[in-house]
Amino acid sequence: MSDLPVLGAALTLKSLQIHHKLMLDKPRDLELQDFWPAEVLNGDWKPQVELARKLLDGHQGRLGIHGPFWGFTIDSRDVDVRQIVRKRLLQGLEVCEALGGTHMVVHSPYSTWDHNNLDNYETGRQDKIALCHDTMKDAVRRAEDIGCELVIENIEDKDPHARIELAESFGSEAVRISIDTGHAHYAHGTTGAPPVDYFVKAAGNSLRHIHLQDADGYADRHWTLGEGTINWHSVFDALGKLDSDPRLIVELRDHSGLPASIANMSALGLAQ
Repeated sequence: MSDLPVLGAALTLKSLQIHHKLMLDKPRDLELQDFWPAEVLNGDWKPQVELARKLLDGHQGRLGIHGPFWGFTIDSRDVDVRQIVRKRLLQGLEVCEALGGTHMVVHSPYSTWDHNNLDNYETGRQDKIALCHDTMKDAVRRAEDIGCELVIENIEDKDPHARIELAESFGSEAVRISIDTGHAHYAHGTTGAPPVDYFVKAAGNSLRHIHLQDADGYADRHWTLGEGTINWHSVFDALGKLDSDPRLIVELRDHSGLPASIANMSALGLAQ
């Protein structure tokens, strides 16, 4: 048991209080999910950071946040929208620094439409990457300065390699790869993408973060691990071949399923 990977979780401050003992019983990585809404980032979030610091006294795992994502993409062609996205990313990193966090999740810009159409244009792939650079350049510098990784999470991605090409194009240790197992399983079941373990193999040691959720291959379920149809043995076998030590973050819609998720993976001999 002691050699099995330790599962962390994505929680709000409210659910962290409920699962406080569980999150402190081992060095479980934590992702706080209170700080992505624009209303929070534009307001006074310092009391929430203070509460988090109190709750995390004795916490041994790594800490990060889910960054802002609602209502925009990092490849917007609208110059004014890109300015807002720059602001949001920097606001998220300000929170991360205040927390002492070392990762922030950023959503992938690659859609299902892109998969079929990027090569329909002479410079489609290069243009997309250039737009992301224009949007993220300030955030990347800021992340480097504070020792934070911007981990780019697959959303609609059908091709697991395109997002890796984007991350590597920054030439920065502060831009790495995230995988969401449920998103990958949706893409596999609904759009013909490879299975989840192929996403892990494609990322290789660029993978620094993974959202673990179960699903049915049809929708973004965020079910308790073991309640869907993901082949967890293949996923953890692929993870076991990596040296990059990715954060293993259980991300559920119903946070009450966290203990069962850990218990189910333990029963399979995959994690603790």
